[in-house]
Amino acid sequence: MTLESWQEIGDRVYVRRHESYDMNVGLVVGDGHCLVLDTRMSHREATDLIGAIRRITPSPWTVVNSHSHFDHYFGNAMFRPAEIWGHARCAEEIERYGAEQRTKVAGFVPADRRAEVEEVEIDPPDHTFTAAATLDIGGRIVHLRHLGLGHSSNDIVTHIPDAGVVFAGDLVEQGAPPAFGDSFPLDWPDTVARMLDEMREPVYVPGHGAVVDRDFVVGQHSELATVAELARRAHVEGLRDLIRAFPFGEDVTRQAITRAFLQLDALHA
Repeated sequence: MTLESWQEIGDRVYVRRHESYDMNVGLVVGDGHCLVLDTRMSHREATDLIGAIRRITPSPWTVVNSHSHFDHYFGNAMFRPAEIWGHARCAEEIERYGAEQRTKVAGFVPADRRAEVEEVEIDPPDHTFTAAATLDIGGRIVHLRHLGLGHSSNDIVTHIPDAGVVFAGDLVEQGAPPAFGDSFPLDWPDTVARMLDEMREPVYVPGHGAVVDRDFVVGQHSELATVAELARRAHVEGLRDLIRAFPFGEDVTRQAITRAFLQLDALHA
C-alpha cells in the first residue's frame, strides 16, 4: 500500500495510512452517505483528508472518533456540521483536556508545525454512547462498540459486518509496540479478547501501521496478556528480575508497568 492513498479492504470500505504518526483513517461508503473514522491531528491534515475523501465520494459524512488522543480528533472542526460520534468519556476528556493537549503538542512538534497545531479548534463529539451504538450509513449497518478499558479509557471498535472489517483503533498497533501512556494494562487483554470473540472477521485495521489479519490480533493479545500477568507479579516481587521477560523493550515496559501499578495500587488502597 502506498502511503497517503486509499486501499479498499472490503466492499466500499477504505483505509488511508498517513506518514504523519503512521496513522490510519477509515472510510465507509454507503448509498448517498459515508462514515469517516478519525480526523487526523490538525486542521491542515484534515483538509488534506477531506480532499482525499472527495476523490472517492461526494456524499455527506458522519464522523467517528476512535478515542480522545490528539492525532485522532484535532481535525474534527473541519468536518462540521456533520455529526461526530464518540464514547461519552471521549467527549468528556476532550472538553476537559483538549486545550491542554493542544498546548502540549505545540510544544513538541517541529517549530515549522507549531502554528498548525495552535490554530486547532477543540471540537468534541456531540453524539455519545457508553456501550454500543448502531449507525445506518447509506443503508449499511455499522456497529460502534466500547468493549472495555485498554489503550485509553474510551476506545471504540467500529465493525462493518457486511464487509468483514473491524477498525480496532489503538487497541491494536502494527509496526510499533502498543502505546501505554494513559492505558489500562490490566484490562487491555480482556478488551481485545472480547473484540476477537464478538467480531470474528478476517480484516482488522489498527490505529497505526499496516492492516492486519485475525492471527496478528491474536498474537498481540497474547503479548498484552503477558504484560498484565508480569505486571501483577512485579507488583509483588519487584521488577528487576522480571523486566527481561516482558515482550517489549525497556522503555515501553516501564511505561506499561507504571500504568499497571497505578491500577494495582488503586485496587489495594
